[in-house]
Amino acid sequence: MMWPASQASKVLTLLLLCILVYCIYMDTFLFLRIRNYKIDVFEYNNRNTSQDTSTHLAVLPSYEDVTWVPCSINPLCHPTVKGLMVDPVNHYIYGPLCAIVDIGLGISENMLFLTPNMISFFHVFIAFIGAKLLTCQALALRRVGIVLFQLRMFLDDLDGHVARERKHIKGERSEVGTLGYWVDGISDLVGVVAMMLGILWYLKCNPPRRGYKGTPVSTLPYHQLKEINSTEDIEKDHTAEVGISYKTKVSFQRMVQVIGLFSGQMVLSSLAWNRYIDVYQELLENCTDYDVFRRETMFKSGVFFFATGLWRIVNPHSYLHLLSLAVFCDKTWGFLKAVHYTGYVLLVIAVGTSEYLVGNIRSFVISDSR
Repeated sequence: MMWPASQASKVLTLLLLCILVYCIYMDTFLFLRIRNYKIDVFEYNNRNTSQDTSTHLAVLPSYEDVTWVPCSINPLCHPTVKGLMVDPVNHYIYGPLCAIVDIGLGISENMLFLTPNMISFFHVFIAFIGAKLLTCQALALRRVGIVLFQLRMFLDDLDGHVARERKHIKGERSEVGTLGYWVDGISDLVGVVAMMLGILWYLKCNPPRRGYKGTPVSTLPYHQLKEINSTEDIEKDHTAEVGISYKTKVSFQRMVQVIGLFSGQMVLSSLAWNRYIDVYQELLENCTDYDVFRRETMFKSGVFFFATGLWRIVNPHSYLHLLSLAVFCDKTWGFLKAVHYTGYVLLVIAVGTSEYLVGNIRSFVISDSR
């Protein structure tokens, strides 16, 4: 027996509300943690520079000394540029789960035969199965497909976690240019393409309909009524005093256009997101030639937290989570129509804010270094 739709909607709404409150709560504590405690990367740079920062070091306590959640699973312990730009679901839910699974199974320490790249290849295989299920008529099977795609995203987090643990890297970081970086990126691309093709195929076989109001029956000539009622792919919905409602099937060309525009957002978001992670890492974390105190000051600023917060909303993983939710609720076409243009507005705002901030950061951290 199927779960009643009304009960499922209530439970899902409550679950989403809890996740939203949890993510806002964690974002608030992440900001307070950054402002009030030491940051690993800057403490390391302080110890390896000749600058007199002893007064500054004495002011800030260590977060590890005050938190009751072990740093092995605590997403707030080791904040980094990439950590500030990862979407909340991956950072606050999948990240700790990856750590728990890794500790429980001993993947990083004991299962050395299982490489991060092997995990990446496996989640591509999961994506193909999920994409096939997304083409099914039954909503229950499409929901199973979405669960598989969420598993794929979890495994995408797990491969990065295992790679960092084996290299003893604390916090989220992008090692741009390495083999693992490209394997992970290509695997993500293949998985997303599979998901979009599965959705497109389902919509092609089950085209959504768009409706419009016709002229009242009493005012329509007979030959027009006959012409409308005999047209293919047009159904007479009902007759009312105000007129006739008709529903026409959305053309396949229109579906390709909408999904293409949404996919374009994801591509641009992915390119921009990775670019600004790389730029921010270079300016604030990697380059020790720049003044460490100024870099830390910028990293702890509310402006930087706001700019990176925009990318927590418009990064490609957030797009996938929202699309997954729409498919799960059987609102795929409505969601795609709602964001296939408006999503670009948020993307432009995020890029513009980041580009402006990059210039300010560069002038701020470099000016004292010359």
